[in-house]
Amino acid sequence: MLQPLRLALPLALTLAWSAAAQAQPAPGTRVERRRSVTIASTSAEPLPVVHVAADSPTVFLFSSPIQRKTLTFDESRIRVLDAGERSVIIQPLANLGEGERQELGVFFADSRAPARASFVLMTVPAEVDSQIDVQRPEPPSPACPPTTQALAPKPEDFVLLGYVGKAGVTTSIRKDRGDSAQGLELQSVVSYRGAGWILMDVTIMNIPGHPGWIPREATFAGRAGVPLRARLVMKKPGPIFPGEIGRVLAVLEVPETEAELVFTLEVHGDGGRRFKIHDVRFPKPASEEAR
Repeated sequence: MLQPLRLALPLALTLAWSAAAQAQPAPGTRVERRRSVTIASTSAEPLPVVHVAADSPTVFLFSSPIQRKTLTFDESRIRVLDAGERSVIIQPLANLGEGERQELGVFFADSRAPARASFVLMTVPAEVDSQIDVQRPEPPSPACPPTTQALAPKPEDFVLLGYVGKAGVTTSIRKDRGDSAQGLELQSVVSYRGAGWILMDVTIMNIPGHPGWIPREATFAGRAGVPLRARLVMKKPGPIFPGEIGRVLAVLEVPETEAELVFTLEVHGDGGRRFKIHDVRFPKPASEEAR
């Protein structure tokens, strides 16, 4: 009389195991996931990592309109299937190799910071991001005014911090009227190169008849074409009004090398207006023996 019960128990266990096995993804397949990421608000923050695969498109949905023409990516590795006002669909031409990291970036259409969204693309065996909801961090609340004034930097600070070494700083000067199609006319460019950094000191005129313009973000692009985000400093904060000249400084930390450096600087600002300076040369450092 107990035999039917003994047969039923193994059968139930077998069915339960079979159902659990069917619920698991097949070996070698990637689990698709949909998630939200918040973009970096400063150049010091790490970029969000997105997992991509050659057999699955990845959709980026942005919380604010973007400038489709400012998309930057390696066309030999990544293709854009579609780009809209608030969305971008991408897919790698082939799975990215182990340890390979590709960067995707795009500027927002408004002038609010952060002005650019950047992502690191990677391929991993276990999962792929089918949809990424892109969030922009909220602007920080106004800080309370400091009770004491910060001390002005002194010449010795630059030496103690390592910004100036025995070889000193190399400079080059260039005058370039540039392209005035954006209503912005370049007046002069001075490039500086120190120990592990480069700086471009640019004066620019906002041509009369155009609205006031505030520079928002600067990027350096080398011969490889990948833009690198720079620190942007204005001598006089606020808009450059029509007919006025403003002074903009862009700073980028670079690996120390003996080779000459060549970069293109691009500064984006209000209303989608921007200016670009091509092929700015940073002379190689002077030899310490010559000093």
